[in-house]
Amino acid sequence: MLAKMKLNDFLEKTASNKPVPGGGSVAAMTAAAAAALVEMVANLTIGKKKYIEVEAEMKNIAKTARELREKFVVAIDKDANAFNGVMNAFKMPKDTEEQGELRKIQIQKNMKKASLVPLEVAEDAFSMMEMITGITEKGNKNAVTDAAVATMMARTAVLSALYNVKINLSTIKDEDFVKKISLKISELETKIVDEEKSILSKVEF
Repeated sequence: MLAKMKLNDFLEKTASNKPVPGGGSVAAMTAAAAAALVEMVANLTIGKKKYIEVEAEMKNIAKTARELREKFVVAIDKDANAFNGVMNAFKMPKDTEEQGELRKIQIQKNMKKASLVPLEVAEDAFSMMEMITGITEKGNKNAVTDAAVATMMARTAVLSALYNVKINLSTIKDEDFVKKISLKISELETKIVDEEKSILSKVEF
């Protein structure tokens, strides 16, 4: 499992001439790093007298961020497995008309799956922006730059994951599926950039 690797080993594997792990897994890892920073800032706020009024909120943020972090870690392998599914479909025999049709069906099925995995990562990474706003405005001021880094990492995770969705959509024949997912991509791309600007404008140190 990629998620169980030491960081150096994961990076070595990413740097190899193999396509997996690739951008999708790295996007998930980036999202996990952002979630970890959100959790850290919340935890650095909890237990401080100065921030007693927001302690309950910070505990909720820490809990949610942890759950997302764990989900993103799972997505590192999930994305790689989805890509392997696509590659396996392309390797299916096509010597007969029946084999060719089955191969096409499996390619399309796995391409959709490979699109939905990074899309979910992007949506979940975007969902962190509300929490990041909370830790930026109300969290421990000594960790405000960590909140800023979480913001930028979350934005990168969203946009990176969406690039992986886009390239998969170019091979999918289901026009309704492509239209539906493309609309989500467009909305997320606009919103994440706006959210990042809004949050970073509040960072003072």
